[in-house]
Amino acid sequence: MASSKLPWLNPAIAVGGLAPLLQLAVLGTQGELGANGIEFALNQTGLFALAVLIASLACTPVRLVTGWTWPARIRRTLGLLAFTYAAAHFLTYAVLDQGLDVRAMAEDVFTRPFITVGFTALMLLAPLAVTSTNKWVRRLGFPKWQRLHRLAYVAAVLGVVHFVWRVKKDVTEPVLYGAVLALLFAVRLGEALRKRRALARERPA
Repeated sequence: MASSKLPWLNPAIAVGGLAPLLQLAVLGTQGELGANGIEFALNQTGLFALAVLIASLACTPVRLVTGWTWPARIRRTLGLLAFTYAAAHFLTYAVLDQGLDVRAMAEDVFTRPFITVGFTALMLLAPLAVTSTNKWVRRLGFPKWQRLHRLAYVAAVLGVVHFVWRVKKDVTEPVLYGAVLALLFAVRLGEALRKRRALARERPA
């Protein structure tokens, strides 16, 4: 299906994707996030960041399995939404939880493993958000740009680890996210092996 037939798709995803963040902001200003509003905001923004990041990584496997073309057209929007929520997660921690105490935050990053991996994931997502435009694809060249954006998988793995280490006891939910991520890896690996076998058959004996 041509992208011109769905001009509303990316705007709709952007608006719908930002709606929970706007709702959090409104409820926060009204003091309606519950007894521990900061922890609630941290949990929600972190969960949305991981979920949307994995959704962005699912676009290519879904296209490979189904043959649909539209998932590839929303991958960039989903990736930017994932970074937005990851940044909101960090800002909630930095501003509301730590009061912009740089020394305390640095100590957390270097001494608390779950914060270390979460911060590393955010640092990996930042250059991907910056280079998400077509201009950057042309500037870097597609092969180099594609290699850079594979860091999204590393960020997702770190996000799952961050989630597991944060919840500590009941790891059911983060393990489910990890299982979905592993399935996406399996689909990509299967496609890579298929292409390698096809190339091997095409080579002259």
